[in-house]
Amino acid sequence: MAGKVVLAEKFGQFAEHWAPKIVARFNGNEIRLCKVEGEYHWHSHPDTDELFLVVEGELEIDFRDRTEKLSPGEMIVVPAGTEHRPRAPHGEAQLFVMDTEGTPNSGDAATATLAVDI
Repeated sequence: MAGKVVLAEKFGQFAEHWAPKIVARFNGNEIRLCKVEGEYHWHSHPDTDELFLVVEGELEIDFRDRTEKLSPGEMIVVPAGTEHRPRAPHGEAQLFVMDTEGTPNSGDAATATLAVDI
């Protein structure tokens, strides 16, 4: 049975950075919440797009040719195969991220932080 997800409650259940938490699934996709701070490494997802929506804080996503700055309520879709480096240089940011089910957050299963259900 479907039930609502309260983002503030879910964000309150974890503190670690760059460790996605799955809060819902639909049509083969995972809705993940993630807290981030500092920078992540350059990577890509060869077979799937990735959606980032900033809930709180600020996120910058570096691409090889530019940087996109996102504030709360702003989102971006990173196309499959596009190298990117997300970072939160001004303190913690809280993100809503949508990936195809099982997509490793690092682009490589060997180095990924496993997304877990909360």
